[in-house]
Amino acid sequence: MKLATFRHAGDIKIGAVCGDEIAVAGGHVTAASDMAGFLAAGAPALDALREFTETGSGRVALADVQILAPIPRPGKFLGIGLNYADHIEETGRDRPEYPTFFSKLSSCVIGPGEPILCPKVSDKVDYEGELAFVIGRRGRHIPLERAREYIAGFTICNDVTVRDWQQRSATWVLGKSFDTHGPLGPWLVTADEITDPHNLTLTTWVDREQRQHANTGDMLFNCFEMVAYLSQAITLEPGDVITTGTPSGVGVKMTPRGYLKPGQTVRIEISGIGELFNPVIAEA
Repeated sequence: MKLATFRHAGDIKIGAVCGDEIAVAGGHVTAASDMAGFLAAGAPALDALREFTETGSGRVALADVQILAPIPRPGKFLGIGLNYADHIEETGRDRPEYPTFFSKLSSCVIGPGEPILCPKVSDKVDYEGELAFVIGRRGRHIPLERAREYIAGFTICNDVTVRDWQQRSATWVLGKSFDTHGPLGPWLVTADEITDPHNLTLTTWVDREQRQHANTGDMLFNCFEMVAYLSQAITLEPGDVITTGTPSGVGVKMTPRGYLKPGQTVRIEISGIGELFNPVIAEA
């Protein structure tokens, strides 16, 4: 299923995308009011929504809603750096021995179609097309062989980065967390529909120019290894978002620099998931 968070008739709701409609997951399907709560309810909630979609009732037209980020305010929003060999090569850095994680503040999250702001304080705003996954079960010390069980589904992330602010300190939190710099979406494709998350094609365009093109099989640390590694240190919880790194082709390594400018549009497509696009505007 494609699970979506959306605004309709002034209310924020969750549901399943069915072609050009959304089956609304009302109280007859789940008591949860948001996606994290729905995922925490586990298989019974998913099964109930799946059965409900088969009835064809309780639907609204996709054209009549605003699709939001599937997890508008994740409890944890974690990214991994330097996870594609070609990106490591273009940065000139050494291949990491261990996964290198950083936090993005959840206040940076926006949904598809919402504008990415070029802030007043920098003109070095970069895109990073990435596969992201969302945790569906609470867990700690998760064995590698069971890690897949803890992933609820997959979505697309644009890990927007303000490069000069990223390099100002040893931690990347501020450079990664400017308002609007965490686009997610357009929906969450449940894990059962992604046979192999490590064989997906990822492509990023800025306007009509292709900037990135890679296969998720090129990741150094795969999704399941990330789950197992992170859970040694922290409890993973339903609704946590983890992004899996970006391949080569980022703007900072282009000649001349390919930083984002107001008036442009970033579009990221991942096979089996869909397309995330966001316009770029100047901060007021």
